[in-house]
Order: sequence, then structure tokens, then C-alpha cells
Amino acid sequence: MVVLDIGGDVGALVVSVPERYAGAEIEICPAGRRASRPDEGGDWWVGEWRGSHGEGHDHPHNHSHDDSGHHPAGGPAWPHVAVLGRPVGGRLEFGAVYPGLKAGNYDLWFRPDGATALTVTVRGAQVATAGWPETSA
Repeated sequence: MVVLDIGGDVGALVVSVPERYAGAEIEICPAGRRASRPDEGGDWWVGEWRGSHGEGHDHPHNHSHDDSGHHPAGGPAWPHVAVLGRPVGGRLEFGAVYPGLKAGNYDLWFRPDGATALTVTVRGAQVATAGWPETSA
């Protein structure tokens, strides 16, 4: 379960992802900033995403990451969440949930270095939804 605390200029994003990507991690950053140094969510992610259930990662964050600015030994990273199956209407639907995003445009990609697959708009006090493009793998 994920709690969405939205309102004012804070919204959320739910991305539907094909089941075959279960367990994959999808990174997010403000649109056009991916080439910049990762900023841990800086001023655009509300709440803690590292190591907490329901706030971004969806599982304890206890793994190391790669060498391109993706928080080796606790260094900076773009927030990322795992693709998980959640019960919806008697069946599992797979997706990634980003619970506390400030209003704006965001780029998403498979970590650690997949191509940007999706750009979405999040509005304050709303839950944006998107489907992962089939051609992104």
C-alpha cells in the first residue's frame, strides 16, 4: 500500500508498467535535468524516498548502485521506485508510484542508464497516470 499525501502544489504519479518489468527500478527527475548531477529529489520531491515503504522506493533501500552518480556509498541519486504488483479489482496490476511530486514535468527511465522513456506532467493536488511505452525496453 502507498499513501498519497497530495494537495496545494504537490501531486502524485502512478505509472502502469507491463508485468515483465516487475522488480525493475524506474528513476525520475524534472524534465531536462537528467544530465545534471542527481539531487536526491531536491526541491521537487516531497518526503523521504530512500529506505522507506510507501514513499518512493517501495522496498528497503539496501543495495549499492553504479558509478555514474547513482549513490554509491550513499552518494546523490535520482529518486527511483520499483515496479510492483498491487491488487486491483481481484487481479494484480503492475506499476510504479511516485507519491510526492511538486507540480511540473518529469522524465522517467529504467535505472541505471536506460533511455528516457516517458515524460509526464504532474499537477498539484492531483494523481497523474501514465502507461509505460512498450518500445522503451
